[in-house]
Amino acid sequence: MLKVKDIFTKEDLKKISEKIAQIEKRTSGEIRVSIHEKRSLLERKLSIFDMALREFYRLGMDKTRDQTGVLVYILLSERKLQIVADKGINEKVENETWQKIADKIAEQFKQGKYLEGIMEGLDEIGGILLQHFPIKPDDRNELSNEVEIR
Repeated sequence: MLKVKDIFTKEDLKKISEKIAQIEKRTSGEIRVSIHEKRSLLERKLSIFDMALREFYRLGMDKTRDQTGVLVYILLSERKLQIVADKGINEKVENETWQKIADKIAEQFKQGKYLEGIMEGLDEIGGILLQHFPIKPDDRNELSNEVEIR
């Protein structure tokens, strides 16, 4: 079974966190990356979307001031990923946009390019957030930039 440590070095995880911080300096959006190694028994009947949504709420991403949280959720054992955005973003960005980005990241994963896939996906997410949710004068970092690993 795939383990996070088999794919990402500590340096890789740091690069992802730094990329998130860099993006968030220019937008009022909040991005998190959460990597789960495998499903729990309780999750075995859930869709990837439902798992990502549960993680979105568990991380408190629905509590941002402007409802501008975006979660990149990765289920390593099944090589699946889902991008979930909060209400404020979904009012301006179509769901297909997130699916296209998720598909591009998944393509990179298939080639074994995990870090590259996430970094390129974050760049695309950042561009969308910058376009629709530029930084505000009173903006503050509301959520951790660290990669969540479970």
